[in-house]
Amino acid sequence: MGRRRGAVAAALVSFALAAPAAAQKTDVSLPVLVPLTGFVALEGTSQRNGAILAERQIRDVKIETRVLDTQATPEAAVTAWERAVGRTPPPAVIGPILGTQMLALMPLAQTVGVPLLTVSGTARLSEMGNPYFFRFFPSDSTVKVAHARYVVEKLGAKRPAVIYQSTAYGQSGREQLAKTFTDLKAPPVLEESVAPTANDLTAALTRAKGANADVIVLHLHAASTVLAVRQARQLFPDLPVVAGSAMHQPATAALLDPAELKSVCAETAASPISATSGPMKAFTDAYRVAFKTEPDAFAAAQYDAVGMLGTIVADLKKAKQSITPSAVRGALSRDSYKGLVTTYKSDGKGNMAHEAEIVCFDGTSRVPKVVERYTIK
Repeated sequence: MGRRRGAVAAALVSFALAAPAAAQKTDVSLPVLVPLTGFVALEGTSQRNGAILAERQIRDVKIETRVLDTQATPEAAVTAWERAVGRTPPPAVIGPILGTQMLALMPLAQTVGVPLLTVSGTARLSEMGNPYFFRFFPSDSTVKVAHARYVVEKLGAKRPAVIYQSTAYGQSGREQLAKTFTDLKAPPVLEESVAPTANDLTAALTRAKGANADVIVLHLHAASTVLAVRQARQLFPDLPVVAGSAMHQPATAALLDPAELKSVCAETAASPISATSGPMKAFTDAYRVAFKTEPDAFAAAQYDAVGMLGTIVADLKKAKQSITPSAVRGALSRDSYKGLVTTYKSDGKGNMAHEAEIVCFDGTSRVPKVVERYTIK
């Protein structure tokens, strides 16, 4: 296997605006467990859309996605898992972006022996020793290094204030940011935790300014990111803001005026709407036609995850081998895959992506520009 890695990725975008494939027998029924309601609905919707677009565009095999809403709690994710997996486990499952939900599903996937493909960034997931875990978005141990390096090395900041979400996602990012800032000899002057339900971040931002911060560093979900950026611009219009990956999402930027985005940057795996040519531009065009909205890195990474799964299934069919969870797990563990965002290859812990970008807004547009790329080993 592996000889067609990249060829299939190219095929997945060469037809960008083509009609869906003709009806054929389903080779794989793929449960897609994503949060479509709750405070991470924007991210979960991107996951769903990326998976569905890949399903429509894969040509060599027929993958049929089955979307289940995990809402925003671990309990809802477990319920969705039980509905999806049943007595006959599928060859793979798409897991939710929310870290607390993934933590609840990880032991279930290992017990049943089903590969769990996700774009969740929570660093702890890859440290659990679970051979059925595969992450197609760079983990916090990758993107937060890029995040902190950009703040210190490119902006020249020495006194970062970190405002992070009080979720597993937020705590994971805070830990990685604190470590990297300390290694760069620029330890945070403030670390402030905020709940996803908070509707006023003035106090946290004022404390950051009071600590003489020279940059605001955010690691928040989409709704909290919008609130933090808006209030930071009202209180401290000249203070740089470098946010987490939620800020790169077009749906997040759409909630802010372009002027509010001036001097705002973000870490991400990719920015599809910033592409002007090539496969990523073709993906963006196809996504707009299919969903009447703009794609983000979560959608692109989830698209790549299903694309790699499609390649694995095609190879198994060609070799006349059974499409089993064990066979899929083996291929995910050893094979590389050239996708839209990056070339994916497991590091032995299930981390498949190892690159990050920094994008920045200029205050005149909601489309950011890629200003820096990092490869973190």
